[in-house]
Amino acid sequence: MGLSRLAALHGVATSYSPSPDVTVSVPDDTVIAVLAALGVDAGTPEDVRKSLVAARSRSRLLPSTVVFWAGEPLPPALTGLPPGSTVTVEPERAGGPPAPAVSWKVPENASSWKITTEAAAEAVTEAERTGPRPPASAPASAAPAGPAGTPPAGWTEPPHGVHRLHVRTPDHHEATATLVVAPARVPQPPERTHGFLVQLYSLLSARSWGMGDLGDLADLAAWAGRTLDCGFVQVNPLHAAVPGRPTDPSPYRPSSRRFPDPVHLHVESIPEYGQVRDRAVLDDLRQDAAALGEAVLNKGALIDRDAVWELKRQALELIVQVPLTPGRRAAYCDFLAEQGQALEDHALWCALAEVHGPDWHTWPKALRDPRSPGTARARSGLLDRVDFHCRLAWLTAAQLAAAQRAAEDAGMEIGIVHDLAVGVHPAGADTWAQQDAFARGMSVGAPPDAFNARGQDWGLPPWRPDVLAATGYAAFRGLLRGLLAHAGALRIDHVMGLFRLWWVPEGSPPTEGTYVAQDAEAMLAVLVLEAHRAGTVVVGEDLGTVEPGVREALARRGVLGTSVLWFERDWDGDGRPLDPGQWRRDCLATATTHDLPSTAARLTGDHVTLRHRLGLLTRPLEEELTEDVTSTAEWLALLARLRMLPEGDGDEAAAVRAVHRFLAATPARMVGVWLPDTVGDRRPQNLPGTWDQYPNWRLPIADAEGHPVTLEEIAASPRLHGLLEVLRPRKARTAPPGERRP
Repeated sequence: MGLSRLAALHGVATSYSPSPDVTVSVPDDTVIAVLAALGVDAGTPEDVRKSLVAARSRSRLLPSTVVFWAGEPLPPALTGLPPGSTVTVEPERAGGPPAPAVSWKVPENASSWKITTEAAAEAVTEAERTGPRPPASAPASAAPAGPAGTPPAGWTEPPHGVHRLHVRTPDHHEATATLVVAPARVPQPPERTHGFLVQLYSLLSARSWGMGDLGDLADLAAWAGRTLDCGFVQVNPLHAAVPGRPTDPSPYRPSSRRFPDPVHLHVESIPEYGQVRDRAVLDDLRQDAAALGEAVLNKGALIDRDAVWELKRQALELIVQVPLTPGRRAAYCDFLAEQGQALEDHALWCALAEVHGPDWHTWPKALRDPRSPGTARARSGLLDRVDFHCRLAWLTAAQLAAAQRAAEDAGMEIGIVHDLAVGVHPAGADTWAQQDAFARGMSVGAPPDAFNARGQDWGLPPWRPDVLAATGYAAFRGLLRGLLAHAGALRIDHVMGLFRLWWVPEGSPPTEGTYVAQDAEAMLAVLVLEAHRAGTVVVGEDLGTVEPGVREALARRGVLGTSVLWFERDWDGDGRPLDPGQWRRDCLATATTHDLPSTAARLTGDHVTLRHRLGLLTRPLEEELTEDVTSTAEWLALLARLRMLPEGDGDEAAAVRAVHRFLAATPARMVGVWLPDTVGDRRPQNLPGTWDQYPNWRLPIADAEGHPVTLEEIAASPRLHGLLEVLRPRKARTAPPGERRP
């Protein structure tokens, strides 16, 4: 019992329910290991007893972080304070003169609040209130209180932001906490918009250096917005990868989520490119890049990220030798100042990795601590390399901004939807720079379920919830601010991780993990605050096992969900496909994702034969095929009943159009089209459960025959234009000069 109480105090589950009627106990060894990763000793019963005593002795007047949702009652952390306590809020400094601190006194009863500001020349008169929500500031000449339950005229709530909260009780106990004041909801998308989902590396144009880049993204957005009335383009995570040969190609296991990878740069768009003196070297690099692209597009080669980066790195080394103009230099200096220590750490890690390898755990001991004197000395000898990597971060940010501007200029209501991965590589820049924030010896994954009886271990170290809270969620805030700077929307992979994550101790199988809770209210408040500041929509990937109440909590804050056609069935009833009117409204609706078969492969059953060929099926092929055919037939029957498949059976392209006609009939606010679906690609970009058996994350978009196609060919595809017609709003066509409009 003692271990269970201790675990509960720290948000560590001692059991979990994979289904409503099943409860699984977590092994004690797992609980003990997870507590140890949180800095809590539970190795013996005596250790447990001492840790319980220590936890009680550390009982705080306030939690580390307090959340106040604008327009809503104050949280229990404040309403439960002793009567007569003085509460002071020091507003965050966000440029300009500091805002005055705000104080109020907790009344003897919940119907009265006394509010004062330090800037006021005199105290504001007592205001009668029936609810426990005090305004945070008032002018010296505040109007009298209004009716019960309403604040006096002229009073305002605390400003949105992250502030310092101080409490002093009548018996002189004091406490300080972070106060997050957030709007009630994130910005919302239009009532209906459609767009593309694409893995950027897979989208090669005629000018690409062997893989899709930010120039291609800007061009795709400009074309899709102007020609197809698209409202957004969603891309894979563009986070910085761990360097090395071979680089881990997965965009979901990056070195850093805070900064983008310069491999996505379109080299020729960098302003200094034209001033490089050694044109012969640049020309040779461009020829080599063209050969890379030719091999991928016409010779069956896979996308080789390492080869692409080697060519781009050499070109960038030449480009950064060109002096910046005064205006460009000023912009670069502003960027350095804005990014601060986070960029300095990232660039230093990149420079050290060039010398000592990409795994900082194997570096000389003095360099494993980013704040050690040895690291400071190493930095002084690597200033040029640190500046090089800072410059690349700046150049990449500029092209990210250019892609969003191109989308907006093309009329997109949202623009670029960026993707936030669940975590980072254990050897990467983020874990080096923020070591105290990550749980050592732990990895994030998923528990066993109906789809994977062995569970999953993703090899991503989790953030420590206690450290995040104690630091006011600074790491999470900085991460979001960087990602949202040039985004129209943000997709959060495995958004359930804002509430809890499955931790797997090192050396244990995923079946022997457990859930560790986050302060979901604080995580959501930070997310909503930063999205509000950036004006961005938020989409949560909420597929798979979802804890009860999570979807409701996300919806309450305006976070959209994700609905994939093949999974939308009446699971609580007869299990049949849901009619379009039964779908939820606040979601991104799509036919597939990067981890699932393309629509053509799903309709033809090719995905089953592929998994059979790779030895991934857990049942006989005939059994799997029969189940798949039955499932697909149910959907096709529904499409036929709804008269969405007028062409009848046997027309693959028509069936794909019918699937998207169905999506258009749902109330979903965003409808996403997997770009490979527009040209009939049958190959998944990622096949979960494989490593070297399948070329995950290395395939270019291809047509129905498997031949790679360029952005230019995609844009000219009749199949694409036929598919998009089912999603475009009906508009009167403007006739060119000399042509009569019908």
